[in-house]
Amino acid sequence: MKLNLKIWRQKGPSTPGNLVDYDIADVTPDMSFLEMLDVLNVGLVEKGETPIEFDHDCREGICGSCSLMINGNAHGPETGTATCQLHMRRFKENDTIVIEPWRAKAFPVLRDLMTDRTAFDRIIAAGGFISVNTGNAAEANSILVGKNIAESAMDAAACIGCGACVAACKNSSAMLFVSAKVSHLAQLPQGHPERSQRVRGMVTQMDHEGFGSCSNTGACEAACPKEITLENITRLNREMLRASLIS
Repeated sequence: MKLNLKIWRQKGPSTPGNLVDYDIADVTPDMSFLEMLDVLNVGLVEKGETPIEFDHDCREGICGSCSLMINGNAHGPETGTATCQLHMRRFKENDTIVIEPWRAKAFPVLRDLMTDRTAFDRIIAAGGFISVNTGNAAEANSILVGKNIAESAMDAAACIGCGACVAACKNSSAMLFVSAKVSHLAQLPQGHPERSQRVRGMVTQMDHEGFGSCSNTGACEAACPKEITLENITRLNREMLRASLIS
């Protein structure tokens, strides 16, 4: 399969970038999208050209590193799928594929398709954890958690922090990411002692990082590879209201 790729190339954060055309052949349907980029980079290196920089790590849809806009869609055309899980069978012979980095003020481009997403790390550091001294592991059944609550908490915990929600949002809002992290711990007994300071700290840090406001268009939910729902944003708003009433 032959394809035309239009890939964003940018030497650094302060350097203007542009889309560059690359033709690639011998792409097989069973290749993942990142494997296709690997093949392209091998060809560029063999010709003495600079390879394309892009983020990746586990390539199993777990780490959230594979942050690419593909034909205007975060992670590409498949729903519930990270870029590393996207296969080239989704494309056709002679297709043109536009590949760009995330576009958000809080995610500045480092080089080519790589962006600085450490803003998410700072939001987590502002409260996305449990700081109590737990000591030895408690007996599994000593703290009972209802099935529905446990499943809802684990659904929120599935967020991999890739930033697709930010990239898809017209306001570059991080509300879906933050709400998933807050929802996970707010629903479990272990997270209750710090729930008020957690939500205040994380939302304050989110605003400080320069993310936009949420306008509930649902683009974040549609783009999320783990299908995190807008219900978590509702829960985040309730947690903020609760924190403001007891402060």
